[in-house]
This record gives sequence, structure tokens and C-alpha cells, in this order.
Amino acid sequence: MDFQQLAADIKRWGNELGFQKVGITDLDLSTERAALQRWLDAGMHGEMEYMARHAELRSRPEQLHEGSVRAISVRMNYLPAEAGFARTLKNPRLGYISRYALGRDYHKLMRKRLKQLGERIKAACAELDYRPFVDSAPIMERPLAVKAGLGWTGKHTLVLDEQGGSWFFLGELLVNLPLPVDQPVAEKCGSCTACITICPTQAIVEPYRVDARRCISYLTIELKSAIPEQFRPLMGNRIYGCDDCQLICPWNRYAQLTDEADFAPRKDLHAPELLELWQWDEATFLQKTEGSPIRRIGFACWQRNLAVALGNAPYDPAIISALKAQRGKVNAMVDEHIDWALQRQHDRAAGVTKQVLRLTRAVEKGLPRDA
Repeated sequence: MDFQQLAADIKRWGNELGFQKVGITDLDLSTERAALQRWLDAGMHGEMEYMARHAELRSRPEQLHEGSVRAISVRMNYLPAEAGFARTLKNPRLGYISRYALGRDYHKLMRKRLKQLGERIKAACAELDYRPFVDSAPIMERPLAVKAGLGWTGKHTLVLDEQGGSWFFLGELLVNLPLPVDQPVAEKCGSCTACITICPTQAIVEPYRVDARRCISYLTIELKSAIPEQFRPLMGNRIYGCDDCQLICPWNRYAQLTDEADFAPRKDLHAPELLELWQWDEATFLQKTEGSPIRRIGFACWQRNLAVALGNAPYDPAIISALKAQRGKVNAMVDEHIDWALQRQHDRAAGVTKQVLRLTRAVEKGLPRDA
């Protein structure tokens, strides 16, 4: 078997299946073990106990599929043409959802394509044995992608590519074929610290190190308990995930748009009114998020996130009424966040009243309105 030619064919087949970049690497991740263990020992994984459960296995991908000697790493762009970042983030009455979650869940789509790639390889080489991974099982996707030359690790810990930014999903095929490996690319973040500076909660505690317990993506998706009060005001209107570190990254000026119809934004999730989302009952939530990654957080956490965003919204009697109407309908955790949001709204109402009184007195005294 001419493995050099087969590797070239694999990359071509991957492109034909919708993967924008394909790389090949060996499975040695021994250099990642110490950093992972330090991160876990510091408790920065928060409630993601699954990160610690198979810590040893994470840096040993060869144990995930017997006989594997290589990883075929792929990337698929997900940024939609009508992303509408500014329109949503700058309007506190709208809910911001991380752009990766606006369309259908990527896991099934990418896994199906990876299986198709595996079958094409098997047709050319009957000895192939493979297993596909898409954010599944304890596998370190980003280090494998970096070793396979798909990009470098940015200071926000995401994989960056100079020709495609970071708006892409990763997936892998573990295979038993001794394919020639690709070389990593040079790191090109330089002295830039834009992602560290922009993070609303300062979750990037140092270059290449994120404290998940502070990260809005973790707080709105992975955390199943109450969101710590210190982070609630900083979340703004982000109700599912956060893209700030990607938005500010200079390399994302070169980001490539997706042509996958499944990643197109759903109408109900693209720049939605917070109050409209707040009116959904659990049945509506399940129906509107069918086939979406959002569904996995569950209705209670969805309501929790919305309550925080409503608390951060400008004063509005309609928000206060809506919050009160929902109290006692889900669970105690949601009620806690409703009470916090109500207090925030009442504080703003008091501030509005004081401003009106100040302006009224100024007018009565014949003073300029900005006196």
C-alpha cells in the first residue's frame, strides 16, 4: 500500500465530504498530561467531573480504540453568513446564543461524514479499522488538531488557523494505518492579548489557561446549579455560551463562512426577544430546540440563564410582571435567579425615579435640563 498516496486521497475525500481541512498525526499526547493534571488539581474544571473521571485516558487516545496508531483530524466551518453579532450583543433586550448553537447539533452531522470518510478509506484499504469521534469520549481534540497541522493553540485555548480563524468544529478518525503525519504550524498569536482583555468574567486567567468556573460558556451550559452572583451582572444578555474571545481575535478577520445548511440560524434562536423566550413553557422549549445542542441543558437551566439576562436588561415593568408570573413554576434554583433579577429591575426603577425627580426639580428652578 502506498500510504503517501492514500494520505493525499484521504485529504481530498475529506474536502469532498465538507471538511475544510484534514490533517494526520500520531497519537502521542504525553506532553499534555502535566498541564491537564495541573488544571484539574486547581479545580478549574468546576462541576465537569467527567473531565477528571478519565484524566489518564485523555492523553492516551490509542487506548480508545485498540490498534490505532494515527488520528485523522478534520475541521468543519460553522459561522453563518448572517451571524449578526453586534445587533444582538448590543441590544440588552435580545438574547445572545453562541453562534455554534444557532442551527442543528453538529455532532450527528460530523459523525456521519466521518463514517463516510472511514468507509471510503476502507474501500481503498481493506485492512483499515477506524472509530470516529466528535466531541465524544475522553479524547483531547484540540491537541490532536494542533499536532495534525490544523492550526495552533490560541491564548484563549481554541485552535486558530491563519486562513480560517477559529469558527470551526473538530472531529477525528482513529485508524490503525501507519499514515505519514503532518507537521504542526507555527504559533502566531505573538504579543496579542485581546482575548484575555475582552473576556467579560476574566476567565482566561493567563495565556493558554481558562478557569472554566469563570467562563460564561461553562456558567450557561455546563453548570447545573446556581450561577455565582458575582458573574451574573457580567453575563449581560448571553443566555447560551459566549463568543467574545473569538469576536475580538484578529485572526477571525479571515474566518470562512459555512455552506452547511444545517448550521443556518433558526428563526426562533437568532436575535430573539428575551421576553418572548421567557414565555416558553417546557414543552415549547423542547419543541423549539429539537435537534439543537441547546436542548441538552434542560428547561430549568434555560430559565435560569434567561432570568439573569432579564435582570441585566433595562428597567421595564413588563419584565417585572413576567418574572413574577413565572416564580414558583420550575424549581427553587430558578426562583433564586428570578428574585435576583427582580431586585436588579427594582434597583433600576429606583434609579429612573431619582433621575426623573432631578430633572423635574431642574425644570422647576429654570435650570438647564442637564444641570
